[in-house]
Amino acid sequence: MTPKVLDVLEPVLLTMGTGPDPECWVAWGDDPSMRYTVLAATAPGLVVVHMRVNQPGEGPRAAAKLVRWPRVQFGELAVETQAGRRLLSFQVEGQILRGVDAEAERISTFALELLAASEGRPFIPPARGRKRAASASRAGGGAKRTARTASTTARGTGRGVAGSRSTRSSRPSS
Repeated sequence: MTPKVLDVLEPVLLTMGTGPDPECWVAWGDDPSMRYTVLAATAPGLVVVHMRVNQPGEGPRAAAKLVRWPRVQFGELAVETQAGRRLLSFQVEGQILRGVDAEAERISTFALELLAASEGRPFIPPARGRKRAASASRAGGGAKRTARTASTTARGTGRGVAGSRSTRSSRPSS
């Protein structure tokens, strides 16, 4: 996003209660040079900002709404794997988020973050890149190693919904 677009978007997000530099998802849509949607979680609900950027003589324009959590429409969080590749899809407020591998991981984290916020609980990021625990059938305490791994990864970081200060995107790579 250009600084001109961010100058329009940031005050709208602040007005809707996201706080400074919130964690967002940008759904680029069919024509990202003209319009796209920004999604951000807040305590009372999901902020949906529709951006139009190339208005001749007007500059960027933002239209936002706050959808309360009980009214947010979620679809399934679905994943399919084959030969080490992951394909993930998730639908929120009519926006279909799809991704493969690394992007699938980002979508999964965002979806789990939204689901946690909608239930009023803190988001605990899932452990990523963890190797499988040793087999419990091996002699020499394999079950102890498995239990220790599970207890250390269950702690998480306890960061809030808008805590990581990043913008995620579903823009197709060129």
